Amino acid sequence: MTVTSPTQRPLTTDDVAYLVRASFGPGTRVRESGPLAGGGYATVWWALLDDDRRVVLKLAPPAGTRLLRYERGLCAAEARYFRLVAEQAPQVPVPPVLHHGTDPAYGEWLVTGMLPGRSLHELAEAGATVDDGPARYDLGAALAALHQITGDRFGYDGDRASGSTWRAAFTAMLDAMLADAVDWDVRLPVTADRLRALVGRHAGVLDEVRRPALLHFDCWDGNVLTAPGPDGRLRLCGLVDGERFLHGDPLLDLVSPLLFRRIEDEPEHPLLRGYRRRAAGAGRRGPPPTRSLPAAAPVPAVDILHRPEGRGFPRSPDGVPVSPGRAFTAFAGRVLSALHRRFTSPPARRRECSWRR
Repeated sequence: MTVTSPTQRPLTTDDVAYLVRASFGPGTRVRESGPLAGGGYATVWWALLDDDRRVVLKLAPPAGTRLLRYERGLCAAEARYFRLVAEQAPQVPVPPVLHHGTDPAYGEWLVTGMLPGRSLHELAEAGATVDDGPARYDLGAALAALHQITGDRFGYDGDRASGSTWRAAFTAMLDAMLADAVDWDVRLPVTADRLRALVGRHAGVLDEVRRPALLHFDCWDGNVLTAPGPDGRLRLCGLVDGERFLHGDPLLDLVSPLLFRRIEDEPEHPLLRGYRRRAAGAGRRGPPPTRSLPAAAPVPAVDILHRPEGRGFPRSPDGVPVSPGRAFTAFAGRVLSALHRRFTSPPARRRECSWRR
């Protein structure tokens, strides 16, 4: 079943042609175009222009659309993220920003170059039998490069949740998401008070983070583009959908790449090997396996849990939103339920590592 989010609006080829002309001038023509599936926030189309460029058009939700608190201004945030990465970590393949604009009738939109390749999620859905280890190794190296970029504060940019310390920003982010859960009437398997108490009780772990590293924060397989390299092995060729970026603890970026698994249980996973190799080359140590990694879990877990319902998807009889993210929703519930068990013993102190400073 295909479910369309209420934040996504119907577009026609004429709409796409209009926005392309508004982006590149009245003489630019669209030869072909079509919708791109997989997202649940913006309306996304691809287009082949008359100069043979392939571009991606992302149209933000219309004004007045009900959004989660951190979703304000995501279109502009994605443009800022891609430009920042292109300037400070050019070895990381992100789409080039070609235009970011607004229109009285259409609202806000972003046009980027279209990167080659297929996502790891798409390959898995197609039943392709491939060795994705090299691509995941590349992803680890790319994350290590991104994490070397330092922001001027922790949390989101703009007027969204942030703080001068990671504890303050993390708490603000969690509070905003819990407030969204109340607004959207999302039933959490763990009460908000218990989640806040858990974070407060182990806030010393958050205080160990002293440098606001640039985080992608949405590196699930659907946002990791891959293609065969010269040797035929699958390699990373694109990291997309950067609109949810923030600055904080690099460990937060190690949650979504291995959904349904625990990265701390797999120290030789290709992603960690790539991360360690790239971090060592930059004079830093890679992320150590640690029991304190679950301290990063509440924010992405709550986000995943209420994002489908925040999009207005109907509930099934068991109360879970019927959406493409249903599996993620169930996973997030398990993560939140497991937080109590994971924190029943004193948290392991993280080793002092220069990569986190």
